[in-house]
Amino acid sequence: MTRQGYSYKIFARSDYSAFWALFTDNLVNLMVLSGVCQFLFRMPPEIVYGRIVPGAAIAILAGVAVYVWLARRIAQRTGRDVTALPYGISTPVMFVYLFGVIGPIYWATQDALLAWQVGIGAGFLGGIVAACGALVGPLLKRITPRAGMLGTLCGIALVFIGSVPLATIFENPVIGFSSLVIILWGLVGRFRLPFDIPAGLLAIGVGTIAAIVLGQSSWQVEQIGFYPPLPWIGDLMAGVSYLIANPELLLVLVPVQIYNFIETMNNVESAEAAGDVYPVGLCQLTDGAGTMIGAVFGSPFPTTVYIGHPAYKRMEAHAGYIIGVAGVIGLSAVFGLLALLNGLIPIAAAAPVLVFVAISLITNTAHSVRPESMAAVTIAILPHISSFLVTKWGSLANAMNAVGVEGAPALGDAALTAALMQEGAHYEGHLALAQGAIITGLVWGAIVASVIDARFRNAAGFALAAAVMSSVGILHAASLQWPQLDGITVGYLITAAFLFVYPLIARQAEPETAGDATLPPTTAAAPAE
Repeated sequence: MTRQGYSYKIFARSDYSAFWALFTDNLVNLMVLSGVCQFLFRMPPEIVYGRIVPGAAIAILAGVAVYVWLARRIAQRTGRDVTALPYGISTPVMFVYLFGVIGPIYWATQDALLAWQVGIGAGFLGGIVAACGALVGPLLKRITPRAGMLGTLCGIALVFIGSVPLATIFENPVIGFSSLVIILWGLVGRFRLPFDIPAGLLAIGVGTIAAIVLGQSSWQVEQIGFYPPLPWIGDLMAGVSYLIANPELLLVLVPVQIYNFIETMNNVESAEAAGDVYPVGLCQLTDGAGTMIGAVFGSPFPTTVYIGHPAYKRMEAHAGYIIGVAGVIGLSAVFGLLALLNGLIPIAAAAPVLVFVAISLITNTAHSVRPESMAAVTIAILPHISSFLVTKWGSLANAMNAVGVEGAPALGDAALTAALMQEGAHYEGHLALAQGAIITGLVWGAIVASVIDARFRNAAGFALAAAVMSSVGILHAASLQWPQLDGITVGYLITAAFLFVYPLIARQAEPETAGDATLPPTTAAAPAE
């Protein structure tokens, strides 16, 4: 029911700080994808800045239009201020498309144009898969405990959104600390800055000025021009045709797009925990449609609801911040300003904003689940630590090849795996956890949360679903496969059988008798901030 006299303001002063946080997140993604495409895959600037970047901007604009409309509609219906969902290029899925689809085509053919065509074809087909998540998203949201959904997001926030940017800050401490202290003061501590300057703007500005003084910024004007977004239907069809002729590449898309619509579901749940309730099915449909629109206009990269809504909610943002981000990215794409921003704003100046997003999401999770459910949150985080380790081990192997180390065994080599085991680095186990980490975290978080609540059939259902996904390679495997009964699948089946059968035959299977006596009981939830 709408509160009488209530009028939702799309733009609020608090949107300024939120704008800089979300803009930084999107800018970093665009910087990474444009750099990899141009310098690693040898795509000419007319493809990178004339097709991919404008296509990504169109996808972001399309999604933002929907999420602004949704925020306004929900605000008017509930009669209170609502923070629009953040939106942009999905960071984990972007890397899968770069190195699982576009990269292999380029390395096999040395044809940058074909690699881009296959990329947008994969993006379009992947968008269809992501949109299909709207069919099952509402059901998944109803049966999945909040601790499982938020816990797996905390894992991503902890290792990729928090730890990696924090390491970047310590690599360039003069610039990074200058920005970080402002973020801690203005956004974490919520203290007033001079003239009410938004903390995100001041932090990035101070870091950029420090970079200019230290000679670590540059003015790159070569790519400035006019790049109108255009549909590339012929190239899209060429890419789709290639994928149909080489269906093994489609095996990469299905698991990662399942990940993408589950990521959207989790992020919508995170927004609900912060106080804003959005329809998960419509959000998943929007993300899939945005991805398809981006592909038509030249961007291979999927879009999604971003992690971090609680951070923007804490800033008291409305919807203006995502409009501002879409507008600035759109103008930058059309006039080729991305390269200029890449050179001007150092990563260390923007990284503290991402650290704040990670802190806010983890903190909000701790306040939005019951204390006893933190065990579920904790186990949901752990697969992402494995994912982080495997990613960094891969980076180490690539670095060794880049500096000319000869004869070094590749990751997965049997002798190297055995040696790592002897040194306490359990590569095979971490690899299994890393493959499909977001779904693995969600499954185990849901199992533990359901057991805590004595919902044993629900827990058994998640274990059985994990067995099915493991058998076909959605979990714990590099790609899809024919169903097989490996050790992990058998382990899930045993878990499901125990959770279903034992409570029926046991005299007592209550949480109080099954709890760990070493953990002190908690009787009250922590007060919300």
